[in-house]
Amino acid sequence: MPLSRRFTDAGVGQTLRRNYVEAIFVGFVALLGVDLLFSLATGSLPLSRFATYVWDGLIIGLALGLAGIGLSLTYSILGFANVAHGDTITTGAFIGWGVTFVLFGFGDAAIGELLLLGVGGDLSASDLGITLTARPLAVAVGLVLTAAITAGLSLGLDRYVFEPLRDATSMIVLIASVGVAFLLRYALVFFYKPSQRSLVAQPETAVFGTADGVPVIAGSRQALQNGEAFVEIPVAIGSGTNALLQVNAHQLLLVAVAIGLMIGLHVLLQRTKLGKSMRAMADNDDLARTRGIPTERVIRWTWVIGGTTSGVAGFLIVLERGTMSFQFGWLLLLLIFAAVVLGGIGSIYGAIVGGIIVGLTTTVSLVWLPEATFARPVAFLIMILVLVVRPKGLFGGRVVG
Repeated sequence: MPLSRRFTDAGVGQTLRRNYVEAIFVGFVALLGVDLLFSLATGSLPLSRFATYVWDGLIIGLALGLAGIGLSLTYSILGFANVAHGDTITTGAFIGWGVTFVLFGFGDAAIGELLLLGVGGDLSASDLGITLTARPLAVAVGLVLTAAITAGLSLGLDRYVFEPLRDATSMIVLIASVGVAFLLRYALVFFYKPSQRSLVAQPETAVFGTADGVPVIAGSRQALQNGEAFVEIPVAIGSGTNALLQVNAHQLLLVAVAIGLMIGLHVLLQRTKLGKSMRAMADNDDLARTRGIPTERVIRWTWVIGGTTSGVAGFLIVLERGTMSFQFGWLLLLLIFAAVVLGGIGSIYGAIVGGIIVGLTTTVSLVWLPEATFARPVAFLIMILVLVVRPKGLFGGRVVG
């Protein structure tokens, strides 16, 4: 058989196998969709639980997408997977929250205790009472500080670690980023100790639901019918009063800021000279140099943008969770990688969409899973199945955009 014929047959066979897997995947998703609709219709799955899964998944997904932007930018512009990305997020969040505690907790505790988030003392989150509704200025300043600190840290790592390795192979740079990750992580352990930190007081919660068929919104401390607290009313489809979804101010802030930054980044990439230069470098860095594009300046802005979005993501995740440990960025990195690879590594929009898919998968899958322990493996399973069908991810390619 001619060599060209064999290659053709191999290509046809690969296409058929891919279509077969795609058909199975689509059929399986369709069956899950039918089962979900049946469960909602019969009441075996309360609507409130499903709404909570979707909302929580959206929160996780937007956070992952925002954090994944920096990882995608680094790969598309510099051509390596930055394993230190998660620990950079953690370091920026620790320092940013420490400075915020100093600025807004001055006089409540020693400066060293505030800066180290309670190390060496008995400082707790309730002592400062930082929430979006109670101390909005502290949240706003902390958000800006953490973004700036993480961007500065990213620039510093590039200047002293990654810039000297510009001409090295991607494997060497990858190994260097692993070393940076461990260095940052255990520097945090040295200064902040390995214990979990509680940083945020309990935020106010709004409850969305219905009362006698009329849509209502109530605060967590407001009362409705018969003097009962709204959140304590049992959820039962078809009864007089139903609490369908609880949303707090920190979650709303995360959604608003994440969407705003994503839109802003889209405008920057598509409408500004810097964005066009970044897309040109991602497409062909050698050609970009010959056309006079200042590549080092573009690289520096890549780190600034990636560090800023990552810092914002880290701060908002901690604000929403209320706690933080030295490993939170490292554990988050696995899901960030899954989101970036699923969307198409190097694609900014792919990172965003991939993050939302991963976030929704980890929560909505709880409809069928016996416990939350299995949710994360399911997200990676979905990633693998999508990659079998589309090896370059949903958006594909090493491109900024």
